[in-house]
Amino acid sequence: MASQADKAVPTTPAEVKEKCEHFRQTFQVLKAEIGKVIVGHSDVVDAVLTALFAGGNVLLEGVPGLGKTLLVRTLAQTLSLPFSRIQFTPDLMPADVIGTNIVTEDPQTGRRQFEFQRGPIFAQVVLADEINRATPKTQSALLEAMQERSVTSGGTTYKLQQPFLVLATQNPIEQEGTYPLPEAQMDRFIFKINVGYSQLDDLMTILDRTTGTAAAEPQKVLDGPQILALQALIRGAIVAPHVKEYAARLVLATHPGTGTAAGGDGGVTNRYVRCGASPRGAQALLLGAKVKALVDGRFHVSYGDVKSIATMALRHRLILNFEAEADRVNTDDLVAKIMQLTPTEPAKVGV
Repeated sequence: MASQADKAVPTTPAEVKEKCEHFRQTFQVLKAEIGKVIVGHSDVVDAVLTALFAGGNVLLEGVPGLGKTLLVRTLAQTLSLPFSRIQFTPDLMPADVIGTNIVTEDPQTGRRQFEFQRGPIFAQVVLADEINRATPKTQSALLEAMQERSVTSGGTTYKLQQPFLVLATQNPIEQEGTYPLPEAQMDRFIFKINVGYSQLDDLMTILDRTTGTAAAEPQKVLDGPQILALQALIRGAIVAPHVKEYAARLVLATHPGTGTAAGGDGGVTNRYVRCGASPRGAQALLLGAKVKALVDGRFHVSYGDVKSIATMALRHRLILNFEAEADRVNTDDLVAKIMQLTPTEPAKVGV
C-alpha cells in the first residue's frame, strides 16, 4: 500500500503541474489570510510559511511592538491545529513547558498512582514568547521537542502530534535579565528571521486597523493532514546534483581552518568566523529552496532558490570571533560575502 508521502509526490508531467499550482495557490491564500491582520512584512510572512512547509522551527528576532507575537497567533488562526503560547520568564520551570507527573486517586478503589499531566508543548503550533528570558535549564526543555518531536518525562517518552511547529521570539536590544540561546539550540531552528520596522504606508494602514472599529478575522485554510501532504510534496521536489553540491559547498565555505573556507587562508571565513554551519545548515538550504521552487511553480530547485534562502538559513549558525565584533561585521554581511566568493560551478581541477 502506498504511503501518504508516495501519494503526494507527482509522477507524470500533468500531475507535477497540477500539484505545483495547487501548492502555489494554497501558499498565496494562506498569505492573504495572514495579510488581513499583518500589514507589510511580506518577506517575513513568506519565510514563516516556508518554514511551515519545510517542517522546521523558526526564531523571530526584532524589537518590541513589531508584531512578532501577532504574526504567530494569526498563523495559528489560519491553521486547524491546537495552539499554545508559552510566555518565557526567569521563573519558568521545565515542568511548566513539558508537563509533570501528578498523584491521582481512584475514587472507587482509593488506589493512588502517578499520572502525566501534559504541558503546553503538546500543542501543534507553539509560540515560545521571549524565549531568551528563561533560564538555560528551561530552554533546554525545548531541545528534544524541536529535534525529536517527542517529550521524555519520568522515563517515559511521549510522541508529539504531527505537524509540529515551534515559533520563538526574542528581543535583540534588551539583554538585562536574559539568557542567550546556546548554539546547540539555535541550530534547531531552520531559519532565523529578522523582523524590521514598518514603512510609512504600512504604518498608516496599521493605525487605521488598530485604532478604528473594524477587526479582521482570518479564516482557516489548512488542517493537519493537508499540511503533512504538502510537506511530503516539498520533500519530493527534485534537486539536481550540481545544485545540491552548491548548497554543500556553501556550507563548507563557512568552516574556518579548512581548504574549503571562503576566500582561502586570508579570506573572510578564516578572518571572522570561529565556528561554521553544521549539516543542518545544508538541510535548511535545500528544504527552504524546495519550497521557493514550488511557490514559483517549479518542481525543481535552482541556484537562485538556494541563494534566496541562504541568509536566514545560515545567519544564526555562524559563530563570529572577536575580530568580527571589532570590525563590526555581522552575519548577514558575512553570508553575502561567502555567497559572492562561492561560485555556483565548482572549480575544475587541472584547468
